[in-house]
Amino acid sequence: MTSTSRHTIGAFSIAMMTVTSVDSIRNLPAIALFGTPLIFFFIIGALCFLVPSAMVSAELATGWSKTGGVYIWVKEAFGKKSGLLAIWFQWIENVIWYPTLLSFIAGSLAYIFSPSLAANKYYLMSVIVATFWIVSLLNLRGIKLSAKFSSFCGMLGLVVPMSMVILLGVVWVMLGKPLQIHFNMAAMAPNFHDPSILVSLTAIVLCFCGMEIATVHSQNVRNPERDYPRALKFSVIFIMITMLLGALAIAVIVSNSQLSLVSGISQALQIYLNAYHIGWLTPVIMVLVLFGILGSLSNWIIAPSRGLQIALNDLKIFPSLVKENRFHVPTPLIIYQAIIVTLLACVFLLMPSVNASYWILTAMTAQLYMGMYILMFAAAIALRYRRPEVTRAYRIPGGKPGIWIVAGAGFIISIITIIIGFFPPDGINVGNVWRYEAIMATGLFLMSIPPFIILAWQERKQVNATESSILENN
Repeated sequence: MTSTSRHTIGAFSIAMMTVTSVDSIRNLPAIALFGTPLIFFFIIGALCFLVPSAMVSAELATGWSKTGGVYIWVKEAFGKKSGLLAIWFQWIENVIWYPTLLSFIAGSLAYIFSPSLAANKYYLMSVIVATFWIVSLLNLRGIKLSAKFSSFCGMLGLVVPMSMVILLGVVWVMLGKPLQIHFNMAAMAPNFHDPSILVSLTAIVLCFCGMEIATVHSQNVRNPERDYPRALKFSVIFIMITMLLGALAIAVIVSNSQLSLVSGISQALQIYLNAYHIGWLTPVIMVLVLFGILGSLSNWIIAPSRGLQIALNDLKIFPSLVKENRFHVPTPLIIYQAIIVTLLACVFLLMPSVNASYWILTAMTAQLYMGMYILMFAAAIALRYRRPEVTRAYRIPGGKPGIWIVAGAGFIISIITIIIGFFPPDGINVGNVWRYEAIMATGLFLMSIPPFIILAWQERKQVNATESSILENN
């Protein structure tokens, strides 16, 4: 396949890949859980994280459009080792995040056939494993098919059901129906005397992650300098509007004490549609929702793996792991990823409740992902000083003060998110708090250490090779 023939993605495909990766309807229950104060944290998260991550991604993608995404950017700023750490964080957080995404699929299916299954851990684990393997095998057919699949799923499974949820919520409020939340200033103001309220920021920031995901396919884009800024601008506006209104539509109808993180969308739709005597539509809409989730899953399976493949190739590590098939997909890496996700699905068997399993994986995902964002925001600042001569088709306005303000805001929010990830929310039974924090700390350590082991192993291998060469020459 020639380089020219691989340029198959335009602005629309980038926008749909970004929107379906970030703007997932399955994120809404995690935001809605915190009631009216979510509006405050949503605005903070959007202004200090979503917008900065989109602006930084657009500048870096148009300045360094070589395929590789965050690995290339951090490598240019701080070297290959830091680049590997950044792409590892992006890849491993996805591996941990997949079971939460897939559990949403399982919960939605349960509500279509048998709602009681949504709380059955063995059922959830079985659906998680089966679905992930099916979509992984689909992605072995290459980025062109993956992009088409994501665009189709985004239109059918995100725009339509998200619009339906928002419309039902607006109509419910306008008709003066009973509300589970209130929209006065006293209710919307967060209670900062309650430390657990900050936990809502973790859920919201995680829901905004992924603006950089499509940049890993730069060499497949027709005109990166033009298409990336246009696609990301549209994505930010669409995501901000739909996520806020969608979460509020759930919060007004389902109390936070009854809201399930796995099947909250199904709960809300059932209440809304039954009230209007059209409950038969619930399974139909949930099928559409599942299409949207599958499109999001497809994006995340291939993009971080492509980035990790580029990093390992660049560092000349584990060549057998990154071999490509005829569709230019690193087959062994995709397969190993599926094996790890299968093992992680066992978390649902170990925790006291489905919500607890879901939250722990969500919080750990957010913490690891913030490690990547810290490096990405720092790289954007560093490259303004170290590589000012590089042409960026999009440049964050305001010169050096502008890049410090924008990237600095994202950097600070990323650090705060890591810290508050160790505080469990009051509304979820995670068991003993010390046990929860021990699981979080242990998991974060174990998931962060592999890049350092890989690099130490590589350096030791190089030293041994050098020593052997010297001995042979002597």
